[in-house]
Amino acid sequence: MENKALVIIDVQNTMFLEGEEVFNGNELLQGIKALIKQARLAKIPVVYIQHNETTGYPLENGTYGWEIHSEISPEEGEIVVQKTTPDSFLKTTLDQKLRKKGIEHLFLVGIQTEICVDTTCRSAFSKGYEVTLVSDLHSTWPSSELTAQQIINHHNKALRWFADVKSSDEIQLSPKA
Repeated sequence: MENKALVIIDVQNTMFLEGEEVFNGNELLQGIKALIKQARLAKIPVVYIQHNETTGYPLENGTYGWEIHSEISPEEGEIVVQKTTPDSFLKTTLDQKLRKKGIEHLFLVGIQTEICVDTTCRSAFSKGYEVTLVSDLHSTWPSSELTAQQIINHHNKALRWFADVKSSDEIQLSPKA
Protein backbone atom coordinates (compact mmCIF):
# COMPACT_ATOMS: atom_id res chain seq x y z
CA MET A 1 0.00 0.00 0.00
CA GLU A 2 1.21 3.44 -0.90
CA ASN A 3 1.74 5.64 2.14
CA LYS A 4 0.55 9.22 1.89
CA ALA A 5 0.83 12.43 3.86
CA LEU A 6 -0.90 15.78 3.70
CA VAL A 7 1.74 18.53 3.89
CA ILE A 8 0.53 22.00 4.91
CA ILE A 9 3.07 24.72 4.15
CA ASP A 10 3.29 27.96 6.16
CA VAL A 11 -0.38 28.49 7.03
CA GLN A 12 0.50 30.85 9.86
CA ASN A 13 -1.31 33.77 11.48
CA THR A 14 0.74 36.49 9.77
CA MET A 15 -0.65 35.36 6.40
CA PHE A 16 -4.17 36.36 7.48
CA LEU A 17 -3.67 39.75 9.11
CA GLU A 18 -6.49 42.14 8.19
CA GLY A 19 -5.59 44.28 5.22
CA GLU A 20 -2.64 42.06 4.33
CA GLU A 21 -4.35 38.69 4.09
CA VAL A 22 -3.39 36.09 1.52
CA PHE A 23 -5.62 35.85 -1.58
CA ASN A 24 -8.85 33.92 -0.86
CA GLY A 25 -7.65 33.29 2.68
CA ASN A 26 -10.95 32.12 4.15
CA GLU A 27 -11.59 29.70 1.27
CA LEU A 28 -8.04 28.42 1.62
CA LEU A 29 -8.49 27.75 5.35
CA GLN A 30 -11.84 26.02 4.88
CA GLY A 31 -10.51 23.82 2.05
CA ILE A 32 -7.41 22.82 4.00
CA LYS A 33 -9.56 22.14 7.06
CA ALA A 34 -11.73 19.76 4.99
CA LEU A 35 -8.65 17.90 3.68
CA ILE A 36 -7.26 17.62 7.21
CA LYS A 37 -10.54 16.04 8.30
CA GLN A 38 -10.33 13.53 5.43
CA ALA A 39 -6.72 12.71 6.24
CA ARG A 40 -7.38 12.20 9.95
CA LEU A 41 -10.37 9.95 9.25
CA ALA A 42 -8.24 7.89 6.85
CA LYS A 43 -5.34 7.84 9.36
CA ILE A 44 -3.08 9.61 6.86
CA PRO A 45 -0.37 11.72 8.52
CA VAL A 46 -0.87 15.47 8.55
CA VAL A 47 2.42 17.35 8.44
CA TYR A 48 2.68 21.06 9.22
CA ILE A 49 5.54 23.19 7.93
CA GLN A 50 6.20 26.31 9.96
CA HIS A 51 8.47 29.06 8.64
CA ASN A 52 10.78 30.80 11.09
CA GLU A 53 12.30 34.26 10.79
CA THR A 54 14.61 36.20 13.06
CA THR A 55 13.74 38.83 15.65
CA GLY A 56 11.59 41.67 14.37
CA TYR A 57 10.21 39.88 11.30
CA PRO A 58 6.55 38.83 10.87
CA LEU A 59 7.29 35.10 11.29
CA GLU A 60 9.58 35.51 14.29
CA ASN A 61 9.69 32.22 16.19
CA GLY A 62 7.39 32.20 19.21
CA THR A 63 5.25 35.18 18.20
CA TYR A 64 1.53 35.22 17.41
CA GLY A 65 2.24 35.75 13.70
CA TRP A 66 4.47 32.66 13.62
CA GLU A 67 1.83 30.34 15.10
CA ILE A 68 -0.04 27.92 12.85
CA HIS A 69 -3.51 29.32 12.17
CA SER A 70 -5.99 28.16 14.81
CA GLU A 71 -8.51 26.98 12.17
CA ILE A 72 -6.12 24.16 11.26
CA SER A 73 -4.13 23.58 14.46
CA PRO A 74 -2.15 20.36 14.74
CA GLU A 75 -3.47 17.62 16.97
CA GLU A 76 -1.24 15.80 19.42
CA GLY A 77 1.13 13.47 17.61
CA GLU A 78 0.99 15.27 14.27
CA ILE A 79 4.31 16.32 12.78
CA VAL A 80 5.39 19.97 12.85
CA VAL A 81 8.59 20.79 10.96
CA GLN A 82 10.42 24.08 11.42
CA LYS A 83 12.12 25.67 8.41
CA THR A 84 14.09 28.81 7.59
CA THR A 85 14.23 28.61 3.77
CA PRO A 86 11.57 28.29 1.04
CA ASP A 87 12.39 24.56 0.71
CA SER A 88 10.59 22.53 3.37
CA PHE A 89 13.27 19.83 2.99
CA LEU A 90 16.44 21.96 3.15
CA LYS A 91 18.09 21.92 6.58
CA THR A 92 14.97 20.35 8.16
CA THR A 93 13.89 16.96 9.48
CA LEU A 94 11.03 16.61 6.95
CA ASP A 95 12.57 13.97 4.67
CA GLN A 96 13.78 11.91 7.64
CA LYS A 97 10.36 12.00 9.31
CA LEU A 98 8.50 11.08 6.11
CA ARG A 99 10.85 8.21 5.26
CA LYS A 100 10.63 6.86 8.82
CA LYS A 101 6.85 6.58 8.31
CA GLY A 102 7.30 5.03 4.84
CA ILE A 103 5.62 7.98 3.11
CA GLU A 104 5.83 7.90 -0.69
CA HIS A 105 3.10 10.34 -1.80
CA LEU A 106 2.69 13.94 -0.67
CA PHE A 107 -0.40 16.11 -1.05
CA LEU A 108 0.80 19.73 -0.93
CA VAL A 109 -1.24 22.77 0.16
CA GLY A 110 -0.38 26.12 1.68
CA ILE A 111 1.35 29.44 1.23
CA GLN A 112 3.18 31.07 -0.73
CA THR A 113 2.55 29.67 -4.18
CA GLU A 114 5.56 31.04 -6.03
CA ILE A 115 8.05 30.62 -3.21
CA CYS A 116 7.62 27.92 -0.55
CA VAL A 117 4.96 25.82 -2.32
CA ASP A 118 6.84 25.86 -5.64
CA THR A 119 10.22 25.10 -4.05
CA THR A 120 8.88 22.32 -1.82
CA CYS A 121 7.02 20.72 -4.75
CA ARG A 122 10.16 20.61 -6.91
CA SER A 123 12.31 19.40 -4.02
CA ALA A 124 9.88 16.59 -3.14
CA PHE A 125 9.87 15.43 -6.77
CA SER A 126 13.69 15.48 -6.84
CA LYS A 127 13.74 13.34 -3.70
CA GLY A 128 11.57 10.69 -5.37
CA TYR A 129 8.21 11.42 -3.79
CA GLU A 130 5.02 11.20 -5.80
CA VAL A 131 3.48 14.65 -5.43
CA THR A 132 -0.06 15.94 -5.80
CA LEU A 133 -0.39 19.73 -5.74
CA VAL A 134 -3.91 20.70 -4.71
CA SER A 135 -4.55 23.43 -7.27
CA ASP A 136 -7.12 25.44 -5.30
CA LEU A 137 -5.50 25.10 -1.88
CA HIS A 138 -2.32 27.12 -2.26
CA SER A 139 -2.25 30.89 -2.35
CA THR A 140 -0.20 34.07 -2.51
CA TRP A 141 -0.44 37.85 -2.81
CA PRO A 142 -0.51 39.89 -6.03
CA SER A 143 2.74 41.27 -7.40
CA SER A 144 3.14 44.57 -9.24
CA GLU A 145 2.81 42.65 -12.54
CA LEU A 146 0.35 39.82 -11.82
CA THR A 147 -2.77 39.17 -9.78
CA ALA A 148 -2.61 36.46 -7.14
CA GLN A 149 -4.88 34.27 -9.29
CA GLN A 150 -2.55 34.67 -12.29
CA ILE A 151 0.40 33.58 -10.15
CA ILE A 152 -1.55 30.56 -8.87
CA ASN A 153 -2.69 29.62 -12.40
CA HIS A 154 0.84 29.91 -13.76
CA HIS A 155 2.28 27.68 -11.05
CA ASN A 156 -0.49 25.11 -11.44
CA LYS A 157 0.60 24.80 -15.09
CA ALA A 158 4.37 24.96 -14.51
CA LEU A 159 4.37 22.46 -11.63
CA ARG A 160 2.67 19.78 -13.75
CA TRP A 161 6.24 18.72 -14.61
CA PHE A 162 6.75 17.80 -10.95
CA ALA A 163 3.30 16.89 -9.61
CA ASP A 164 -0.18 15.75 -10.44
CA VAL A 165 -2.18 18.95 -10.17
CA LYS A 166 -5.72 18.31 -8.97
CA SER A 167 -8.45 20.43 -7.41
CA SER A 168 -9.64 19.63 -3.90
CA ASP A 169 -12.88 18.28 -5.41
CA GLU A 170 -10.82 15.58 -7.15
CA ILE A 171 -9.00 14.50 -3.98
CA GLN A 172 -10.24 11.64 -1.85
CA LEU A 173 -7.77 10.94 0.94
CA SER A 174 -8.19 7.32 1.80
CA PRO A 175 -5.52 4.76 2.58
CA LYS A 176 -5.75 3.20 -0.91
CA ALA A 177 -6.93 6.14 -3.08
